[in-house]
Amino acid sequence: MIYSAWLFGFSLFFLAAERLRPRHRVPLLRRGIWNDLFYLIFNSEYLGVLIGVASIRLIAMVDAAVDLEPLRRTVALGVMSGKPFWTQFLVLLVAYDFLQWLIHNLLHRVPWLWAFHKIHHSIEQLDWIGNWRFHWFEGVFYRALLYAPMAFFGFRGEVMFWNGVVGTFVGFFAHANLGVNVGWLRYIVNSPQMHQWHHAHPDSGPPDRNFGLTLSVWDWLFGTAWLPESDPGRLGFTGIETYPKSLWRQLLVPFWKGQRELNAAARSATSSTRQTAPAGSQHPGTGPRARRRRAAGCRSGNARCNSAVDRAAGGPASPRS
Repeated sequence: MIYSAWLFGFSLFFLAAERLRPRHRVPLLRRGIWNDLFYLIFNSEYLGVLIGVASIRLIAMVDAAVDLEPLRRTVALGVMSGKPFWTQFLVLLVAYDFLQWLIHNLLHRVPWLWAFHKIHHSIEQLDWIGNWRFHWFEGVFYRALLYAPMAFFGFRGEVMFWNGVVGTFVGFFAHANLGVNVGWLRYIVNSPQMHQWHHAHPDSGPPDRNFGLTLSVWDWLFGTAWLPESDPGRLGFTGIETYPKSLWRQLLVPFWKGQRELNAAARSATSSTRQTAPAGSQHPGTGPRARRRRAAGCRSGNARCNSAVDRAAGGPASPRS
């Protein structure tokens, strides 16, 4: 069965499930739904085809310029070839998801990668279709880091296909607006209970938690899990109010948001935060400078953004708050 059929079936299932047992009251035609419909169609169907065509041509070009046979003999381990289907499937599920967990961490902690991943976190009302709201470059980045290691181990094509089907189902489920409690499975599989806190606004809870995509076990093992009894009061990130709502601006903003845009955002934020305080009277991270930086959307550790905000406020750049 082709992937499109599974995708269509899952979409209908979660569309109906959210109407029957919603976690929160979210309109069917909520804000941003048409953008998300584009992301669903493009990222699920066309992006994979484009990456595949580009990969084939790139490999052909490299193969014509360089003798890759010694490299293939060295790195094509093939340790899974010949193993039973279920053995390959379980090994791939665990290994693939752990690599995804590591990559997802990178998307949050590396400023230029976060600029692309921010699109996914611009979701303010979580539901199943939001699973596909991500920048095409993020898809390329994931594929580039994931495909080669999996292929070198010799996993069969049908095993990789069913791993993709399972990943799609859990991705839909984790983002779905469903009022369900998975009980002890929360320690193994990603769920709406857990993933909503990954999307929580910093005003509602700690950022950079619950990175698991299919499995949640990695977050429990490595101390990044966060699962209180309540739901977050708000989703998004600092500065989401001024984040582009237009589809094309969302796709372009990671590329063109340069020094001029940072200065403009800083001047706008500073106009409402012109408070001053004696040196040393406030805890680091709570003073006017830190508030300006947060209002401008600067993430911790982004020295370029922080410097731009400080200069726009009329003062010299200084150590991060």
